[in-house]
Amino acid sequence: MVVIHLGFVPPEKWQVDMRLNQDKATRFQKIFFSFLSISVFILIWHFAVVFTELGNIMPSPFAIIKNFAVSFVKPVGKHTMPVHIAYSLRRVLTGFVIGSCTGIFLGIAMGLNEIVSSIFKPVFEIIRPIPTIAWIPLAIIWFGIGETTKYFLIFLVTFCNVTINAYDGVRSIDSDYIGAAKMLGANPVRVFGRIILPACVPYIFAGLQTALGYSWATVVAAEMVRSSEGVGWMIITGQSANNMMQIMMGILAVGVIGFCLTTLMRVLEARLCSWRERGK
Repeated sequence: MVVIHLGFVPPEKWQVDMRLNQDKATRFQKIFFSFLSISVFILIWHFAVVFTELGNIMPSPFAIIKNFAVSFVKPVGKHTMPVHIAYSLRRVLTGFVIGSCTGIFLGIAMGLNEIVSSIFKPVFEIIRPIPTIAWIPLAIIWFGIGETTKYFLIFLVTFCNVTINAYDGVRSIDSDYIGAAKMLGANPVRVFGRIILPACVPYIFAGLQTALGYSWATVVAAEMVRSSEGVGWMIITGQSANNMMQIMMGILAVGVIGFCLTTLMRVLEARLCSWRERGK
Protein backbone atom coordinates (compact mmCIF):
# COMPACT_ATOMS: atom_id res chain seq x y z
CA MET A 1 0.00 0.00 0.00
CA VAL A 2 1.41 3.39 -1.04
CA VAL A 3 0.80 6.32 1.25
CA ILE A 4 1.02 9.77 -0.22
CA HIS A 5 1.85 12.41 2.32
CA LEU A 6 0.66 15.90 1.48
CA GLY A 7 2.81 18.23 3.57
CA PHE A 8 1.45 21.53 4.76
CA VAL A 9 3.40 24.53 3.51
CA PRO A 10 3.07 27.48 5.90
CA PRO A 11 2.05 30.86 4.51
CA GLU A 12 5.46 32.30 5.46
CA LYS A 13 7.08 29.86 3.03
CA TRP A 14 4.73 30.99 0.25
CA GLN A 15 5.57 34.62 0.93
CA VAL A 16 9.31 33.93 0.78
CA ASP A 17 8.95 31.99 -2.49
CA MET A 18 6.78 34.71 -4.01
CA ARG A 19 9.28 37.38 -2.98
CA LEU A 20 12.17 35.43 -4.52
CA ASN A 21 10.25 35.01 -7.77
CA GLN A 22 9.41 38.73 -7.82
CA ASP A 23 13.06 39.61 -7.21
CA LYS A 24 14.16 37.38 -10.09
CA ALA A 25 11.55 38.89 -12.41
CA THR A 26 12.54 42.43 -11.40
CA ARG A 27 16.23 41.65 -11.95
CA PHE A 28 15.48 40.21 -15.40
CA GLN A 29 13.42 43.27 -16.31
CA LYS A 30 16.22 45.62 -15.26
CA ILE A 31 18.77 43.72 -17.36
CA PHE A 32 16.44 43.54 -20.36
CA PHE A 33 15.48 47.21 -20.35
CA SER A 34 19.09 48.28 -19.73
CA PHE A 35 20.22 46.27 -22.74
CA LEU A 36 17.31 47.61 -24.78
CA SER A 37 18.05 51.26 -23.94
CA ILE A 38 21.74 50.89 -24.85
CA SER A 39 20.86 49.15 -28.11
CA VAL A 40 18.34 51.85 -29.08
CA PHE A 41 20.86 54.59 -28.26
CA ILE A 42 23.54 52.94 -30.43
CA LEU A 43 21.12 52.49 -33.33
CA ILE A 44 19.95 56.12 -33.18
CA TRP A 45 23.57 57.24 -33.10
CA HIS A 46 24.45 54.99 -36.06
CA PHE A 47 21.57 56.17 -38.24
CA ALA A 48 22.28 59.81 -37.32
CA VAL A 49 25.88 59.38 -38.46
CA VAL A 50 24.87 57.61 -41.69
CA PHE A 51 21.98 59.82 -42.78
CA THR A 52 22.81 63.28 -41.37
CA GLU A 53 25.66 65.77 -41.32
CA LEU A 54 26.75 64.34 -37.97
CA GLY A 55 28.79 61.79 -39.93
CA ASN A 56 31.21 64.54 -40.96
CA ILE A 57 32.42 65.07 -37.40
CA MET A 58 31.43 61.93 -35.48
CA PRO A 59 32.42 58.31 -36.22
CA SER A 60 29.91 55.47 -36.16
CA PRO A 61 29.47 53.69 -32.81
CA PHE A 62 30.26 50.36 -34.49
CA ALA A 63 33.53 51.80 -35.86
CA ILE A 64 34.40 53.07 -32.36
CA ILE A 65 33.69 49.67 -30.79
CA LYS A 66 35.76 47.96 -33.52
CA ASN A 67 38.74 50.28 -33.05
CA PHE A 68 38.39 50.00 -29.27
CA ALA A 69 38.70 46.21 -29.56
CA VAL A 70 41.64 46.51 -31.98
CA SER A 71 43.43 48.86 -29.54
CA PHE A 72 43.81 45.93 -27.13
CA VAL A 73 46.45 44.49 -29.47
CA LYS A 74 47.43 47.51 -31.60
CA PRO A 75 49.14 50.37 -29.72
CA VAL A 76 47.58 53.81 -29.39
CA GLY A 77 50.65 55.99 -29.05
CA LYS A 78 53.25 53.93 -27.19
CA HIS A 79 50.94 51.44 -25.50
CA THR A 80 47.93 49.23 -26.08
CA MET A 81 44.58 49.97 -24.43
CA PRO A 82 45.09 47.62 -21.42
CA VAL A 83 48.33 49.41 -20.59
CA HIS A 84 46.67 52.84 -20.81
CA ILE A 85 43.87 51.60 -18.55
CA ALA A 86 46.39 50.11 -16.10
CA TYR A 87 48.27 53.43 -15.82
CA SER A 88 45.02 55.32 -15.16
CA LEU A 89 43.81 52.73 -12.66
CA ARG A 90 47.09 52.92 -10.76
CA ARG A 91 46.76 56.69 -10.47
CA VAL A 92 43.11 56.52 -9.46
CA LEU A 93 43.45 53.72 -6.93
CA THR A 94 46.52 55.25 -5.28
CA GLY A 95 44.79 58.58 -4.71
CA PHE A 96 41.52 56.84 -3.86
CA VAL A 97 42.98 54.59 -1.15
CA ILE A 98 44.92 57.41 0.54
CA GLY A 99 41.95 59.79 0.31
CA SER A 100 39.50 57.17 1.61
CA CYS A 101 41.59 56.26 4.67
CA THR A 102 42.21 59.91 5.51
CA GLY A 103 38.57 60.87 4.91
CA ILE A 104 37.13 58.05 7.03
CA PHE A 105 39.46 58.87 9.93
CA LEU A 106 38.81 62.62 9.85
CA GLY A 107 35.05 62.28 9.24
CA ILE A 108 34.55 59.95 12.18
CA ALA A 109 36.83 62.06 14.39
CA MET A 110 34.87 65.23 13.57
CA GLY A 111 31.59 63.44 14.23
CA LEU A 112 32.69 62.10 17.61
CA ASN A 113 34.56 65.10 18.99
CA GLU A 114 33.29 68.66 18.94
CA ILE A 115 36.77 70.10 19.41
CA VAL A 116 38.11 68.24 16.38
CA SER A 117 35.05 69.36 14.43
CA SER A 118 35.59 72.99 15.46
CA ILE A 119 39.21 72.85 14.30
CA PHE A 120 38.90 71.02 10.99
CA LYS A 121 35.33 71.48 9.73
CA PRO A 122 35.59 75.22 8.83
CA VAL A 123 38.75 74.54 6.78
CA PHE A 124 37.15 71.49 5.20
CA GLU A 125 34.02 73.44 4.24
CA ILE A 126 36.21 76.02 2.48
CA ILE A 127 38.18 73.38 0.55
CA ARG A 128 35.22 71.18 -0.39
CA PRO A 129 33.50 73.46 -2.97
CA ILE A 130 36.72 74.19 -4.89
CA PRO A 131 36.67 72.29 -8.23
CA THR A 132 39.52 69.87 -8.86
CA ILE A 133 40.72 71.63 -11.98
CA ALA A 134 41.32 74.80 -9.93
CA TRP A 135 43.96 72.94 -7.90
CA ILE A 136 46.08 72.04 -10.95
CA PRO A 137 48.28 75.20 -10.96
CA LEU A 138 48.95 74.92 -7.22
CA ALA A 139 49.57 71.18 -7.45
CA ILE A 140 52.17 71.74 -10.19
CA ILE A 141 53.92 74.40 -8.08
CA TRP A 142 53.90 72.20 -4.97
CA PHE A 143 54.66 68.76 -6.46
CA GLY A 144 56.01 69.43 -9.96
CA ILE A 145 54.69 67.72 -13.09
CA GLY A 146 55.25 64.12 -12.02
CA GLU A 147 52.90 61.46 -10.72
CA THR A 148 52.51 63.06 -7.29
CA THR A 149 50.41 65.87 -8.77
CA LYS A 150 48.00 63.35 -10.29
CA TYR A 151 47.73 61.44 -7.01
CA PHE A 152 47.07 64.71 -5.17
CA LEU A 153 44.19 65.74 -7.45
CA ILE A 154 42.49 62.36 -7.12
CA PHE A 155 43.16 62.34 -3.37
CA LEU A 156 41.29 65.65 -2.99
CA VAL A 157 38.18 64.38 -4.78
CA THR A 158 38.07 61.20 -2.71
CA PHE A 159 38.90 62.90 0.57
CA CYS A 160 36.10 65.47 0.33
CA ASN A 161 33.37 62.95 -0.56
CA VAL A 162 34.35 60.31 1.99
CA THR A 163 34.93 62.78 4.85
CA ILE A 164 31.50 64.40 4.64
CA ASN A 165 29.74 61.02 4.41
CA ALA A 166 31.64 59.55 7.36
CA TYR A 167 30.84 62.68 9.37
CA ASP A 168 27.13 62.48 8.48
CA GLY A 169 27.13 58.80 9.44
CA VAL A 170 28.36 59.54 12.95
CA ARG A 171 26.01 62.49 13.40
CA SER A 172 23.01 60.38 12.33
CA ILE A 173 23.40 57.95 15.25
CA ASP A 174 20.71 58.23 17.91
CA SER A 175 22.44 59.26 21.14
CA ASP A 176 19.99 57.07 23.08
CA TYR A 177 21.68 53.95 21.67
CA ILE A 178 25.09 55.12 22.87
CA GLY A 179 23.69 56.09 26.26
CA ALA A 180 21.96 52.73 26.67
CA ALA A 181 25.16 50.86 25.78
CA LYS A 182 27.15 52.84 28.34
CA MET A 183 24.51 52.18 31.01
CA LEU A 184 24.89 48.45 30.33
CA GLY A 185 28.61 48.69 30.96
CA ALA A 186 30.02 48.94 27.44
CA ASN A 187 33.42 50.63 27.28
CA PRO A 188 34.22 53.25 24.57
CA VAL A 189 35.94 50.67 22.33
CA ARG A 190 32.91 48.38 22.44
CA VAL A 191 30.52 51.29 21.81
CA PHE A 192 32.55 52.29 18.77
CA GLY A 193 32.79 48.74 17.38
CA ARG A 194 29.19 47.69 18.05
CA ILE A 195 27.19 50.91 17.52
CA ILE A 196 29.11 53.74 15.90
CA LEU A 197 31.03 51.85 13.21
CA PRO A 198 28.11 49.69 11.96
CA ALA A 199 25.93 52.80 11.73
CA CYS A 200 28.63 54.63 9.73
CA VAL A 201 29.39 51.85 7.25
CA PRO A 202 26.42 52.52 4.88
CA TYR A 203 27.27 56.24 4.81
CA ILE A 204 30.95 55.49 4.23
CA PHE A 205 30.16 53.15 1.34
CA ALA A 206 27.89 55.77 -0.20
CA GLY A 207 30.80 58.20 -0.02
CA LEU A 208 33.21 55.62 -1.43
CA GLN A 209 30.95 54.93 -4.41
CA THR A 210 30.58 58.61 -5.19
CA ALA A 211 34.28 59.24 -4.65
CA LEU A 212 35.32 56.35 -6.89
CA GLY A 213 33.16 57.65 -9.73
CA TYR A 214 34.47 61.19 -9.35
CA SER A 215 38.06 59.95 -9.02
CA TRP A 216 37.84 58.00 -12.24
CA ALA A 217 36.36 61.04 -13.99
CA THR A 218 39.08 63.25 -12.51
CA VAL A 219 41.81 61.12 -14.09
CA VAL A 220 41.21 62.99 -17.35
CA ALA A 221 42.04 66.31 -15.66
CA ALA A 222 44.93 64.72 -13.75
CA GLU A 223 46.48 63.36 -16.93
CA MET A 224 46.45 66.81 -18.47
CA VAL A 225 49.60 67.32 -16.37
CA ARG A 226 52.40 65.92 -18.54
CA SER A 227 51.36 62.36 -19.34
CA SER A 228 52.37 60.00 -22.12
CA GLU A 229 49.94 57.24 -21.21
CA GLY A 230 46.47 56.71 -19.73
CA VAL A 231 42.91 57.07 -20.99
CA GLY A 232 42.91 60.76 -20.13
CA TRP A 233 46.04 61.20 -22.21
CA MET A 234 44.26 59.52 -25.14
CA ILE A 235 41.41 62.04 -24.97
CA ILE A 236 43.68 65.07 -24.61
CA THR A 237 46.09 64.08 -27.41
CA GLY A 238 43.12 63.16 -29.60
CA GLN A 239 41.80 66.69 -29.12
CA SER A 240 45.19 68.19 -30.00
CA ALA A 241 45.43 66.08 -33.17
CA ASN A 242 41.73 66.54 -34.04
CA ASN A 243 41.39 62.74 -33.92
CA MET A 244 37.74 62.16 -33.06
CA MET A 245 38.14 58.37 -33.15
CA GLN A 246 40.83 58.43 -30.45
CA ILE A 247 38.77 60.83 -28.33
CA MET A 248 35.73 58.55 -28.50
CA MET A 249 37.84 55.47 -27.74
CA GLY A 250 39.17 57.19 -24.62
CA ILE A 251 35.66 58.23 -23.58
CA LEU A 252 34.41 54.67 -24.11
CA ALA A 253 37.25 53.34 -21.94
CA VAL A 254 36.42 55.84 -19.19
CA GLY A 255 32.73 54.86 -19.31
CA VAL A 256 33.26 51.09 -19.34
CA ILE A 257 35.89 51.02 -16.60
CA GLY A 258 33.89 53.50 -14.51
CA PHE A 259 30.83 51.27 -14.78
CA CYS A 260 32.88 48.21 -13.76
CA LEU A 261 34.38 50.00 -10.75
CA THR A 262 30.98 51.23 -9.56
CA THR A 263 29.47 47.76 -9.96
CA LEU A 264 32.36 46.21 -8.04
CA MET A 265 31.88 48.70 -5.19
CA ARG A 266 28.15 47.88 -5.02
CA VAL A 267 28.87 44.14 -4.86
CA LEU A 268 31.41 44.75 -2.10
CA GLU A 269 28.90 46.84 -0.17
CA ALA A 270 26.24 44.12 -0.54
CA ARG A 271 28.68 41.56 0.91
CA LEU A 272 29.94 43.68 3.79
CA CYS A 273 26.54 45.19 4.60
CA SER A 274 24.41 42.08 4.06
CA TRP A 275 22.63 42.78 7.35
CA ARG A 276 21.05 45.84 5.71
CA GLU A 277 19.62 43.72 2.88
CA ARG A 278 18.22 41.16 5.31
CA GLY A 279 16.63 43.92 7.33
CA LYS A 280 14.69 45.35 4.39
